[in-house]
Amino acid sequence: MSVLRSFRQMIGLLSRGDFSRHCDKLLGEAIEALEASPADKCQAKITVTITLDYELGRIDVKADAKSKLPDTVKFMKTPFWSIDGALSVEHPNQIDMFPARKVHDADDEDDERETA
Repeated sequence: MSVLRSFRQMIGLLSRGDFSRHCDKLLGEAIEALEASPADKCQAKITVTITLDYELGRIDVKADAKSKLPDTVKFMKTPFWSIDGALSVEHPNQIDMFPARKVHDADDEDDERETA
């Protein structure tokens, strides 16, 4: 009779080795995502859950593994101010010392052409 007393041995036997291979795959994906991340510092997480169900002397072991990988694209926030129900990048209480060209929407240009 074979008796297991090691968690490592049990993990290798779960789902005939498929669970261990799945965990290996998740680890590989996590390492790739960390290396590909544009951030100087990031984190990946692999969560393994082992559930032991006991009934009439039999123990069923159910395993689950999930990963959370870092985002590969990060965008910085852009401040806007609300002016008359619209968005503006210009602060309403500041004087514009260097006026830039007005930004037109494509819809505005189409409206101007139609009225001309």
